Amino acid sequence: MSSPDNPRSPSAFDGPDDSEVITDLLRLMPRDLIFSMRFLGESQLRLQRHFHDFMIAELTLAGITAETHPLLHAFVERHAITLRDFVFSGVSLSRQFRVEDIERLTGDTTSLLRVDIWDQLRSHVEAAQRQFKAQLPELPALLSGWEKPKAAKEERRQ
Repeated sequence: MSSPDNPRSPSAFDGPDDSEVITDLLRLMPRDLIFSMRFLGESQLRLQRHFHDFMIAELTLAGITAETHPLLHAFVERHAITLRDFVFSGVSLSRQFRVEDIERLTGDTTSLLRVDIWDQLRSHVEAAQRQFKAQLPELPALLSGWEKPKAAKEERRQ
């Protein structure tokens, strides 16, 4: 019987084992894996604060203030985050590097980066499978809303 604690226990899944899919991903890595920039920490806060202040100023000029709209700051905060993410996503997408570029830049002539990525992929695939198996007992109730209506089931039986 399968168990969430043992990803290697028997299950109904008869597909390729984890290593096969991970090896395929590693084979596709030179074509499909990219590294992109990501702004973190204070940079995110700084840009978010900029958009917050910008929107407050523009809304005030349009006659919309916290006095006239008590929930304005929640609206502005949410939209400041959206604008920040839009900017950083655009910049990240325009600066992408392939695995060969990173290996050349870091001097990784032995492909240690690829081995490390393979190990991480395997670990995360196994964790995802364990998580799914742990949720299996709750899934029938969650999926009950997706079942065919009872009338359709009964007509099918006749």
